[in-house]
Amino acid sequence: MYYLDSIGLDVFSLARDHRPILLSASLPEIKSIIDFLTSMDFTAQDFRRIVSMCPEFLTASASSVIPVFTFLLREAGVQGSDIRRVVHRRPRLLVSSVKHRLRPSLYFLQSIGITAAHRHTYLLSCSVEDKLIPRIQYFEEIGFSRREAAAMFRRFPQLFNYSVRDNIEPKLNYFVVEMGRELKELKEFPQYFSFSLENRIKPRHQCCVEKGVCFPLPVLLKMKDVQFRQRVQLLSESSLPFSSSPLSRVDFDPPL
Repeated sequence: MYYLDSIGLDVFSLARDHRPILLSASLPEIKSIIDFLTSMDFTAQDFRRIVSMCPEFLTASASSVIPVFTFLLREAGVQGSDIRRVVHRRPRLLVSSVKHRLRPSLYFLQSIGITAAHRHTYLLSCSVEDKLIPRIQYFEEIGFSRREAAAMFRRFPQLFNYSVRDNIEPKLNYFVVEMGRELKELKEFPQYFSFSLENRIKPRHQCCVEKGVCFPLPVLLKMKDVQFRQRVQLLSESSLPFSSSPLSRVDFDPPL
């Protein structure tokens, strides 16, 4: 307990919320793994984040963590200077089996064309069977071919992290029912699912309906609010067909 407190961990919160993990933790193993991570330039602040996001870290050992670093550096292509940032973003990597989780996930991502795994290491701790494959199958079920679905995830790998029930389905339903748009637009711009339904998608769509204008998805969603309002105003006052108007370009900068 004193050692954990000395490295800045909230022992009382750990005892309250994760007592079984704390009781099963081995002090020599904890010291060993902390010493190893310290040698890799991890700080007390890093340790606090790792434990808060992944308490199971306290039951790990240096002998189980070293293979993870070896995998990230040699197989996933992570640069040594980036290793701390990678773990900081996804601490669960440290308690993931290389053989049963990290390497299968890497091979799966590579199989669908996501070759720059070092940019998407947060996906390596995901289960292929329980998370990665079901996400692709969902898009196949709603009308995309396997190739099209894979292309969407290749274009926007973060899509794997979104909940089907809480994120994808509500936005897809609004896209089809309320916006009346075609699925092929999602194939080209899967980043649609990264925008807030209530704070970005709905308000902007409703604004366009009121003004009688229609934008491609990237134009509709990527602009800042001021730019969006300017472009809606300009287009609603323009006599040019939208397809031939410079307003249809994402990079068009309305005059002030």
